[in-house]
Amino acid sequence: MASDSSPVPVPATTGTITTAVPARLDRLPWSRWHWMIVIGLGTVWILDGLEVTIVGNVAGRLAEEGSGLDITAAQVTGVAAALYVAGACSGALFFGWLTDRYGRKRLFMVTLVVYLGATAMTALSFESWWFFLFRFLTGFGIGGEYAAINSAIDELIPSLYRGRVDLIINGSYWLGAIGGALLSVVMLDTDLFPENLGWRLSFALGVVLGLVVLLVRRHVPESPRWQFIHGRSEEAEELVTSVEHRIEQEKGERLPPPAGEITVHQRKSIGFGLIARTVFGRYPRRAFLGLSLFIGQAFLYNAITFGFGTILTTFFDVPTGSTGYYFAVIAAGNFLGPLLLGKLFDTLGRRIMISSTYLLSGVLLFGTAWLFDRGSLTATTMTACWCVVLFFASAGASSAYLTVSEVFPMETRAMAIAFFYALGTAAGGISGPLIFADLTESGVVGDTALAFRIGAALMCAAGIVAVFLAVKAERRSLEDIAEPLSVAQAAPADSR
Repeated sequence: MASDSSPVPVPATTGTITTAVPARLDRLPWSRWHWMIVIGLGTVWILDGLEVTIVGNVAGRLAEEGSGLDITAAQVTGVAAALYVAGACSGALFFGWLTDRYGRKRLFMVTLVVYLGATAMTALSFESWWFFLFRFLTGFGIGGEYAAINSAIDELIPSLYRGRVDLIINGSYWLGAIGGALLSVVMLDTDLFPENLGWRLSFALGVVLGLVVLLVRRHVPESPRWQFIHGRSEEAEELVTSVEHRIEQEKGERLPPPAGEITVHQRKSIGFGLIARTVFGRYPRRAFLGLSLFIGQAFLYNAITFGFGTILTTFFDVPTGSTGYYFAVIAAGNFLGPLLLGKLFDTLGRRIMISSTYLLSGVLLFGTAWLFDRGSLTATTMTACWCVVLFFASAGASSAYLTVSEVFPMETRAMAIAFFYALGTAAGGISGPLIFADLTESGVVGDTALAFRIGAALMCAAGIVAVFLAVKAERRSLEDIAEPLSVAQAAPADSR
């Protein structure tokens, strides 16, 4: 394989082992054990969708007199949204480093607890500064979830199914968004709940659901791939053996022999310096690809979703308590995208699907901006346009997480996810809400159309990058896509 830089030196090790664990995991058929992984780890995206959607839909209510908070709608959709994303970026980096150092399982339990505590405190907000603080800390926990869970999912799911499973799990965010949208309709009904109580109960429900996820997640194992590299090869062998026996009993037949073995130098930890040299020195084109994908999807989503309620109420006179119905519709389109298109990422391939979903969503959003700017849309037709745009954009955005979680060496996986999520999302997710909140609240049609065009342009740009740089990762072992740094006598990496 060719490289565009010299090999990265391998640091001191704790031993050398030869193992077939990766090949044994990749040749497993789909089973109840895999469903347990999906349910235990994937459900947190539902909570994230619930969180963000509730905040977007209750913004108008929080700004009303009698809500219990002295805050404006622009502060909720702008400042609070930016702080949530800033927290997510910080949490991704902090917990991403801990995840690569201390393991996937330990950290995806800790990050969920952080999320639960911060969400509960948000429900108890009595001043705007308290609300802002715990929106930041809620994002801090969610950001850690992205790094710990995406790395665990890709390391536990067989290569034959990895693309579609990763996309659908990330897309399940929108199931939470549907729930949050419909929940906000009920909770904002002043015939049922006082103005200062309904929005608090919305956040409290997120805590209850999170506790259920915590109970399920206790049964999700540590990644055997992480274990055998970090000096716990016996635990990895025992875990995989027990899973194989369970699946053989379930299927009633013997599993085929694994395709091969890998020899690695074990180590206890890996430093930031080695991670940086690996990601940017050995894989510069993959790094540029990951950054482009994250920035594009972050700006597109912030151009639409963070100001969604404000756009409907400002330009189409939709009542505050009814915006949830519209959001539920576009959330459904978002979930159907990864659900229906996910398999194609494993069959047609990553390059075709990533580039086409990004370009299609960008072009369609340009068309939506044009129709909106000329006054051709109603609340219903605008929502229909968004639904189609986000059908493709959601599959593309989910593929950004898939890409950075599978194209870098295993030892750097969680930190790579964290870094690209943090940098890309900081660019689009912090500046986006601040820029778009002003544009959508101005009441000027041209300003909001400009917000749409910014998101569309960056999405198209990312799609063009993917045309040239996307990696052929479909149905390939993670170790084949990016050889672990710990491999004995590692060859230079293929930067494509």
